[in-house]
Amino acid sequence: VQLVESGGGSVQPGGQLKLSCVSSGYVYNSWSGSCMAWFRQLPGKEREAVASIFSAGGSTYYADSVQGRFTISQNNAKDTVYLQMESLKFEDTAVYYCALAVPCMGWSMPAPKASDFGYWGQGTQVTVS
Repeated sequence: VQLVESGGGSVQPGGQLKLSCVSSGYVYNSWSGSCMAWFRQLPGKEREAVASIFSAGGSTYYADSVQGRFTISQNNAKDTVYLQMESLKFEDTAVYYCALAVPCMGWSMPAPKASDFGYWGQGTQVTVS
């Protein structure tokens, strides 16, 4: 399984970016389900969940810090996940990682953990300055 992210870059505060993550190497199965997510990480800090989506039912999770500003979505084939980021702030600066769990029936509460996901992209830098 491979995950390839794109769309990172530099933007001014208040600006917007859209991240994409294309997955390959597995076939989506609605019975076993899959979950995709975006995490972000700063140097020396743990990876934190930003948003996640359950492919079968469309349920989503958003971190409080991005609620109302970021939107996670998937394409119909369930092999691509997007993160639309608006009203970006300085504190959104980080390396953003795409993650996939398959099979998946959900994630940890109250927030997804990195250990919930078995496959990761290489990361894409988002800089707000």
